Amino acid sequence: MRVTATIVTLRLAETFVISRESQDTADVVHVTVAHEGVEGRGEAAPIDHYGETAASALAFVEEHGGVLGDDPFALEEVGERLAALPGEQAAKAALDAALHDLQGKLVGLPSWRLLGLPRAGPPTSWTVWLGDPDDMARRAEQVASRFRRLKLKLGGGDGLDVERVRAVRSVTELPLQVDVNEWWSLDEALDAIPQLAELGVQYVEQPLRAGDADGTVLRRRSPLPIYVDEDCHTLADVGPCGEVAHGVTIKLAKSGGIREAIRMAHAARALGLGVMLGCMIESGLGIAAGCCVAPLCDHVDLDGNLLLAEDPCPGVVLTEGVQVPGAGAGLGVG
Repeated sequence: MRVTATIVTLRLAETFVISRESQDTADVVHVTVAHEGVEGRGEAAPIDHYGETAASALAFVEEHGGVLGDDPFALEEVGERLAALPGEQAAKAALDAALHDLQGKLVGLPSWRLLGLPRAGPPTSWTVWLGDPDDMARRAEQVASRFRRLKLKLGGGDGLDVERVRAVRSVTELPLQVDVNEWWSLDEALDAIPQLAELGVQYVEQPLRAGDADGTVLRRRSPLPIYVDEDCHTLADVGPCGEVAHGVTIKLAKSGGIREAIRMAHAARALGLGVMLGCMIESGLGIAAGCCVAPLCDHVDLDGNLLLAEDPCPGVVLTEGVQVPGAGAGLGVG
């Protein structure tokens, strides 16, 4: 198989803000795997927080693309070879997605059918990025008619996080979820979460720093389910996360691809944990890969392509709040 890759810059419709950063663009890597005249494509959305960039992902693909071998259906063997290489999970996810896309195109079937899963999963949340309470309420009100749930970014560090949720709740009755991106202390969490419960929030994502020893205390005392994102990367993390959370957040850019993400979802279920599927800022190509895992999850946050000024890889369609993959072969994009 022949592997090529290039960096693509995605431009956001508006500045995206979370507790630790803001951005107007996102660089991703588009990977193409060719076999017998057929091409499969995947996307890497590197996470700066873990020391990955588009440049490092591109370098990984260019250096290690040869480990894919010659059999596009040997996913288990390819996955083992990729997992043996350190780091660059987003690049691995792109190669994995490209193989799934290639397989589907070779046999003429959508990837979700080859995986034996339904075409659609739960409705996606829309992310209301961090701002002052009135601004977040205004933005939530603007999109409420298009979505069936909202995810609010918190962690402002100004004591106004509960007011942010209260302001949004005043303009919509949609289910609300919050993501703190590691920004609270235990005391802040124990103060805020009971108030969030009164406002009808469904769960709290990553309130404490990854690895925080207070995680076990918060899990025991929180009146709302705690989901962990930064604490959970691959299958090996799922078991330990059960000690500090009620659920895990899976992202292909952390897991290394569709195959590992599916393993994680099944492991979490076996341990009685909830499963959420998240994304980075991605084009429809990256979101299409996420759609393959979505039916296994309780909660889905696959809005990365919807945040873009223009999606270079259309194919996924938002239908009654659900991100539905294209009906074409492979990932159904392009």
